[in-house]
Amino acid sequence: MIPEIWRLLDLGFAEPYTAQAFYEAVAKTVAYKDSPNTIILLNPSAPSVCIGFHQELEREIDVEFCRKAGLPIIRRGQGGGATYLDSSQVFYQVVASEGSETIPAGVEAIFKKILQVPVNVYRTLGLPAEYKSLNDVVVEGNRKISGNGAGRLDGAIVLVGNIILDLDYDMIGNVLKVPSEKFRDKLAKSMREWVTSLNLELGRAPTPDEAKSLLVQEFEKVLNIRLVKGEASEEEKRVFRDEGLPRHRELEGLRKVKISGDARLAEADHKVGKMIRVTLEIVKNTLKDVLISGDFFMVPEDKLPLLEENLRGAAADYPEIYRRVRKFYEDNKVETPGVTVDDLSTTIMKALK
Repeated sequence: MIPEIWRLLDLGFAEPYTAQAFYEAVAKTVAYKDSPNTIILLNPSAPSVCIGFHQELEREIDVEFCRKAGLPIIRRGQGGGATYLDSSQVFYQVVASEGSETIPAGVEAIFKKILQVPVNVYRTLGLPAEYKSLNDVVVEGNRKISGNGAGRLDGAIVLVGNIILDLDYDMIGNVLKVPSEKFRDKLAKSMREWVTSLNLELGRAPTPDEAKSLLVQEFEKVLNIRLVKGEASEEEKRVFRDEGLPRHRELEGLRKVKISGDARLAEADHKVGKMIRVTLEIVKNTLKDVLISGDFFMVPEDKLPLLEENLRGAAADYPEIYRRVRKFYEDNKVETPGVTVDDLSTTIMKALK
């Protein structure tokens, strides 16, 4: 089979907003056939904090610490959890048209195929890494060494992830929201048991350029493509500059459920591989308002408010809630890898009880 020709776009050391959002401008132009399928490689030029598309800011991040430390907080275009990013991580960002023969159709299949790339990179460097469903690369079964997100943007398929050269565990502990300072100290210590890096595992790490060279080699092999180095187009720069991508520019605070005099508030968390959080306003055994958040993936990502809207007015019983959630999935052709209709319905019922 003749390899597809893709563009390689190396952005070098990119400022945090470019690192987190430029690929969306590329996705828009790829979707409209103005740009070729593209692999973007980069390092953040400065530290930042990034949260998943469906997460609640104040629940996940110590906003005051970030403000004092001068750390920008950016909401990315995919799901997943909150994380601290700096120049000791090499980002890869895959952007392809939905018609590409080398990219699978479903999100789970996309993760499984493309994450063989970082797995192979780590193995080449001497680390016995493995793919762990849904979206992680791990060492010895449980220590995460690459976080990844995938979805669809404007008709293009995207996957973003990282090769972790080194980690600042103390800074990670500082930016995450915790119930107490005692818990923060415990978090920083225990984090070494479930998130790791090349430097921690091997006592050394490649340079960013060496890591990028290995990524290029493995992307070409795994995806059966040939990468040709190119530059960002003027149209991509214009889209990035002029069309705003507002979800990154203005990171909103916690969206709240307002409680009226005759209502009660109910909340629940439910971990099913991914975290689901639900806040409900209940009036006379009816869901008046619903807020769903968490570190799960939903494709398309922007459909979650529609699910919340569809649940308003539902009777507070499982059959009615399940029916509405299932109808939402069927009508909107939504994927939530690792999270089912029953998981969402069960979380709502857990809050009600």
